Amino acid sequence: MKGITTTAGAVTLALALTFGAAFAQAADINGEVKKIDESAGKITLKHGPAKSLGMEQPMTMIYRVKDPALLKQVKVGDKVRFEAQEGDGGYTVTAIQKAK
Repeated sequence: MKGITTTAGAVTLALALTFGAAFAQAADINGEVKKIDESAGKITLKHGPAKSLGMEQPMTMIYRVKDPALLKQVKVGDKVRFEAQEGDGGYTVTAIQKAK
C-alpha cells in the first residue's frame, strides 16, 4: 500500500510540474513598448496573440502596471516578454522583461 501511495504522489508531482511549466510559458506574451506613462502607471504595448488573456489576434493596448517600478525596466522601442492578468479595472502587467 505504501508503494502505491508513493508512486501516486510522484506522478501527481510530475504532472503538476509539467502543467505548471506549460502554463508559465503560455502566460508569456511577446510585444514591443510603444509608450510609457509613468505618472499614470500605464504602458502601451503592441503584442502578438495573448492566449492567457483570451486574445487571439495581435493588437496594441494600454495596460496598467502592478508595480510602477516595472516601467523603469524598459523604454519605448524595446522588444519585451510580459505577463498580464485581467481584473475588474481592465488588464494589468504583472511582470515584464526585455526579450533576448
